[in-house]
Amino acid sequence: MSTPEIGYADALNELQQILSELEAADIDIDVLATKVERAAELIRVCRGRINTAEVRVKEIVAGLDHQKDEPSPSDQEDDWDDAFSDD
Repeated sequence: MSTPEIGYADALNELQQILSELEAADIDIDVLATKVERAAELIRVCRGRINTAEVRVKEIVAGLDHQKDEPSPSDQEDDWDDAFSDD
């Protein structure tokens, strides 16, 4: 069973449902392996989504840090005004 387009929240909800079923004392042994396999797939999906989000957040923060290091347009205007002022 493939899960290419499932979102994090949906994957987590399905995983929680499977875990509840696995905790039940009357689980059918014939479906146990299938449930565990699906749970493992959902865990991979969730980890992938978390890793992707982490990378994206780091990129955004790095971009903010980069912008902080660059002079703002108002700083550049002040430098221009200073260069041509008649002090």
